[in-house]
Amino acid sequence: MAERDGPGDSADAEERGDSGGAFDYDVAVVGGGPAGCSAGVFTAREGLSTVVFDRGRSSLKRCAHLENYLGFPAGIDVETLYNLFHAHAETAGCTLVSDMVTTVDRADGAGFAVELQEGDPVTARRVVAATRYDGTYLQGLDGDAMIETNEHHGEEHERFARDYADRDGTTPVDGLYVASPSAGADRQAILAAARGARAGRRIVADARRGDGWWESVAEDVDWVRREAELDDEWTDRERWVEWFDERYAADAPVDTDSERYRQVREAAVEHVRSAYIDPDEIEERAEQGQEALAAHLDAEAVVDGVGERALLEAIDDDAIRSHVEAGETPSGDGV
Repeated sequence: MAERDGPGDSADAEERGDSGGAFDYDVAVVGGGPAGCSAGVFTAREGLSTVVFDRGRSSLKRCAHLENYLGFPAGIDVETLYNLFHAHAETAGCTLVSDMVTTVDRADGAGFAVELQEGDPVTARRVVAATRYDGTYLQGLDGDAMIETNEHHGEEHERFARDYADRDGTTPVDGLYVASPSAGADRQAILAAARGARAGRRIVADARRGDGWWESVAEDVDWVRREAELDDEWTDRERWVEWFDERYAADAPVDTDSERYRQVREAAVEHVRSAYIDPDEIEERAEQGQEALAAHLDAEAVVDGVGERALLEAIDDDAIRSHVEAGETPSGDGV
């Protein structure tokens, strides 16, 4: 995929339908909960400039304690989980903005104009709706097709159609993706996160297609692997070139001698080779991950849970130990 130097910049803007690369962002996500942040992590890590707007009505914040989000055996308080969502999105490269989106309309060209309650409007090539309670701010894009009528206590009410988007978030409006409101994924945070991930993956694939990739190549999204899994044959870059030709040449929509084919092959091979990391980098990433998690833990609760001595003996790195030995909570207050 072509590298982007800034919001909306693209060497292939004309082919992708962008207005000369003049958008503020490649992706604007409306909603900073599990669906929105999940989508944003995928798009930002791919190099798409991504903004996440978060100040609407939050269903997650109405929950007293989350008990079924995988990875937290005793559950997790909503504030900590919400902060982790935002920290992950920001680390991936998202810009988080505390403002409410009031309307989304077509901008000049193929993108969107996003109107905000307080801030200045922004433009984006693609928009992800990730707001469980309301999608009517999108109504100007496809009118009545987005609205369904339901009956409640004998009265008819209009709301955003839960089945408007496909399973991967795509919609009849080019560049618009809906992670939520949606059918079947709105009442559980982990399902909302999964729907956001599907939308994010779809956007990555669509952006690659805009850069000349064809579908079978574009749909492969990153998975970091151990370098030790590679035998001698696969340490040679030319073997990966052969692999690409064996896997994709027969169904390629362009001639294998064409410049487009060579460019896509080059980008795809570099993408898959970069997914393999050595033991030192694995260890470094593990330490960074634990340190980032430790910053969101309450030191007093950690010590009370396992005992200070047992904790210090059990930890192999400095991520949590530094908090405990210093007697500090994540906010810097003494325990």
